[in-house]
Amino acid sequence: MANNVGKAVATLLIGAAVGAAVGYVIATDSEKRNEQLDSIKDKLNQLKGRLTKKAKDIEEEIFQD
Repeated sequence: MANNVGKAVATLLIGAAVGAAVGYVIATDSEKRNEQLDSIKDKLNQLKGRLTKKAKDIEEEIFQD
């Protein structure tokens, strides 16, 4: 019996989290969402550039000897 209660509570908590996420997406303005996505994309591109540069530097150090 206690096992069923635990499963029910977990299911309710998961449902509440999913509902909150869906509500946030629906409630936010599409322009704001697009701005946030563009900001995330820019940050990821910057990170990619840094990692590529570091990888090239490491490769040069390895093969320079």
